[in-house]
Amino acid sequence: MASLRSRGSLTTLLLLLLLLVLMACSSFATCGATRDWQLDSSQAGKKGNGKSGHGNHGHPKPNPKPCPTPKPKPKPSPTPQQSPSSSPPPPQGGGMFIVLDYGADGDGVTDDTEAFQAAWAAACDGAPSKVIVPSNFEFLVGPISFSGPCKSEVVFQVDGKIIAPSSGRKAWSSGLLQWLEFRVLKGIRIEGRGIIEGQGSAWWSSSSSLLGSEVSGQVPHVKPTALRFYGSSDVTVSGITVRNSPQVHLKFDSCQAVEVTGVTISSPGDSPNTDGIHLQNSVNVFIHNTDLSCDTCVCSIGDDCISIQTGCSDILVQNVNCGPGHGISIGGLGKADTQASVSNVTVQNANIVGAMIGVRIKTWQGGSGFVKCIRFAKIKVSNVKTPIVIDQFYCDHGECKNQTSAVALSDITYDGIVGTYTVQPVYLACSDSKPCRNIHLSDIQLQLLKQRGRTYDPFCWQAYGDLQGPVEPPITCLRSKNKR
Repeated sequence: MASLRSRGSLTTLLLLLLLLVLMACSSFATCGATRDWQLDSSQAGKKGNGKSGHGNHGHPKPNPKPCPTPKPKPKPSPTPQQSPSSSPPPPQGGGMFIVLDYGADGDGVTDDTEAFQAAWAAACDGAPSKVIVPSNFEFLVGPISFSGPCKSEVVFQVDGKIIAPSSGRKAWSSGLLQWLEFRVLKGIRIEGRGIIEGQGSAWWSSSSSLLGSEVSGQVPHVKPTALRFYGSSDVTVSGITVRNSPQVHLKFDSCQAVEVTGVTISSPGDSPNTDGIHLQNSVNVFIHNTDLSCDTCVCSIGDDCISIQTGCSDILVQNVNCGPGHGISIGGLGKADTQASVSNVTVQNANIVGAMIGVRIKTWQGGSGFVKCIRFAKIKVSNVKTPIVIDQFYCDHGECKNQTSAVALSDITYDGIVGTYTVQPVYLACSDSKPCRNIHLSDIQLQLLKQRGRTYDPFCWQAYGDLQGPVEPPITCLRSKNKR
């Protein structure tokens, strides 16, 4: 009997303990859930607290989504460069098409245009192939189009020197807009250690890209681009030198997935309208480790090292040298009342020396469209007249009429712009009807090089944004609230 009582007491005790455990767990879960809810509510409240000047009613507004940094699609690395005396082997399964085997003389005097055209046609018609422009030769080539689509990818290996005709209307009769053109190609690679020589001095006597009459009856009235890519994808240009173009040195029009690396572009400092790299209607472009300057030349005074025009997005420019000239520009956009669109552009780790402007966005009055998600970061300027420029009243001739319509500019960041200026550190002239919104300036350290003529304080007009971190000189003209 005592044993049964003992067992009953033990069972009762166990039931009581189990009941206590269940009650404790329930209380802990409730407290945990309450605490989690309190944390969520606290964080939500913090997110809703901003310096907007308005009270938060109802649900807090989320922070604006930051603009992404462009990440161009990975592309296969170009064939490693070897000594000029021997070219790398062609892609597996293809062949090498040496222009000398197709009748080129390579003496710099005889016209080798037909030989280049024949070598290209053969390479384009088969398995992955390589056109070879060998070293130690100089090839005179007239206006030519290397057109696709090709059956396979083609490498155009330039180890020698290609020169443009310097005179003769016959030589230029078929090429009014470009000299060397690559059209409608997929997987085209231009590489090597050779030189593309535009011999542009015949055109430089006029500052206009469209001359009123032919120069001495020898060259056409339209200044051609030296090297142009049109309607192509997976394009790589590496290692070559392009110099002395009549106008733009390297142009990409309606292209996708472009990489430019290890390229040198140069022309005398007084050559007009000789932009370095010109982009329009192109997406996913990666320009890096490229020299747009040298000791005495490149990207002439009055021209852009890199020019980004309408229809461009996902552009990444980094580790480039630029100068003199007009620095790195977006625009001019909206000319002749046109619509423009540029977005998601990052320029970083650039050196700009002796230029009139460092980084610039320029638009014409009367245009429409947008420029947004632009980031200039870690830019070093030296002896630059005005390092930071937004000009929505751009006009390249004496007088332009005032117009209300304008391209809308927003979400523009300047981060880590450091160095020396000679005239004015910052110039932000935005449209009256479309003020610039969300301009962010941080870590700006610009020092006046020395007093050489008249200098100006930072200027802002209809520019809205914020300052973060150290800013020198002080930029007090930037408006702190974004106009809706």
